Amino acid sequence: MTSPPRIPALILAGGRATRMGGGDKPLMALAGRPMLAHVLDRLRPQAGPLALNANGDPARFARFGLPVLPDSLPDRPGPLAGVLVAMDWARDLGAAHVLTVPGDSPFLPPDLAARLWAARGPMGLALAAGDDPQGPRDHPTFGLWPVALRDDLAATLAADQRRVRRFAEHHQPGRAVWPDAVFANINTPADLALAEARLAAF
Repeated sequence: MTSPPRIPALILAGGRATRMGGGDKPLMALAGRPMLAHVLDRLRPQAGPLALNANGDPARFARFGLPVLPDSLPDRPGPLAGVLVAMDWARDLGAAHVLTVPGDSPFLPPDLAARLWAARGPMGLALAAGDDPQGPRDHPTFGLWPVALRDDLAATLAADQRRVRRFAEHHQPGRAVWPDAVFANINTPADLALAEARLAAF
């Protein structure tokens, strides 16, 4: 497998956590540490510069020492707007690609960047997928995005089209597949309890 460049990575942390009672899921405690700390442990060794996409007061993330980039569009249009933020940030860094991951998935693969790089489709885009008996299941917020798609993405959002997977499908993504459990995200208190138990078993 060809080693990828040190690709900038942006953590999507703009969700409202309504099923968790509100607040920032990445700041919620998991095994005595913020969930975001677990994400960073897995992401830092495989990526270049890191940043967060989050709205509101950036000071609440100050302990992590990362740039906090708000949505560039109003009304919190969802993770696809975060991908646009990622592309703009990466472009300003002079990078041709950017990696995105959600901030509530503490078990993300340690080889995410390398395998997405190897799986790039003809337009340079790659998505992560989990194995499933009925076929790979996309986890499109785990993606490798070519910055060259930035203007098309901006036009897609301007047309009020907000689905990450639908946008990706228009650009012939490659896919890399892992066991689905590595993409487990924390949406409810029950998910948090399961993640606590999983970490305790390590």
